[in-house]
Amino acid sequence: MHAVYDEIAEVVGDRGLDHVDAVLFDLGVSSMQLDVRERGFAYAADAPLDMRMDGTTGPTAADVLNTYSAAELTRVLRDYGEEKFAKKIAYAIVRQREVEPFTNSARLVELLYAEIPAPARRTGGHPGKRTFRALRMEVNDELAVLQRAMPAAIEVIGVGGRVVVESYHSLEDRPVKRAFTAASRLDVPEDLPFVPEGSEPLLKLVTRGAEVADEHEIEQNPRAASVRLRAIGTSPPIPSPTRRSRGATR
Repeated sequence: MHAVYDEIAEVVGDRGLDHVDAVLFDLGVSSMQLDVRERGFAYAADAPLDMRMDGTTGPTAADVLNTYSAAELTRVLRDYGEEKFAKKIAYAIVRQREVEPFTNSARLVELLYAEIPAPARRTGGHPGKRTFRALRMEVNDELAVLQRAMPAAIEVIGVGGRVVVESYHSLEDRPVKRAFTAASRLDVPEDLPFVPEGSEPLLKLVTRGAEVADEHEIEQNPRAASVRLRAIGTSPPIPSPTRRSRGATR
C-alpha cells in the first residue's frame, strides 16, 4: 500500500481488517533508495537534491536549502544531523545560494568539505553523512511521523500480535523506546503486592533492551552495523491476582 507509516490505521481499515498480527518498521532510507542515484539520498555520487520518500509530493532537499533561513537550517542540522558545525554550515549555505541556488549534491558536499575542519573530517566519517541525514529527516518529517506511527501500530495488532522496529540511530530509537515503555508500564502503586484484575498492561516488551546485529550478519551486510531492534506484543489476559515480581516496572 502506498502510504506513510502514521496512516496504518486507515490502511488496515481500507483492507477490511479489524486487526493485524504483526507490524514491522524498517526505519530511515532503504538500500534500494540509496542505490538509486536519482533519488538524491546518497552523498557518494552527484545527483539532484530530492530526498523525498514519496517522490510525488512535498518539498525537496533543494527547497529546504534554498528557502530556509540560517537559523532554520542550523536547527535542522543540529537537531536531526547532530552536526557540531551546524551554524557554520548553515551560514555558508545561505551565502552560496545567493550566488546560485543548490540543485545537486556534489556542490553541497564540496561546501561541507570546505566548512568542516580537517581534524573533524578525519574522525567523523564522510562530512556529508550528518547533513544528508538531517535534510532527509526534515524533508520527510520522519520523527513526527514516527511518534504518531508507534501508538497507531500498537492499536491495530490483535491478541498475540507484535510490533517490531528496526532503527538505525538514536534519534529514531528514542521515541520507539519511550512508546514501548509507556505501553507496557504497570499503572499501580509500587508497594502493591499484587496486580489487581484489569490493571495488567495490555502489552509487554518482547526484547530486553535493543537487539543488535552479530558479527556474522554485519560481515554479510555492513549496513546492519548500526541497527537496533525492539519489539512489543500483546498477550491474553492474565488471571488475577497476579503476584508482582521484585523490580517489576511501575
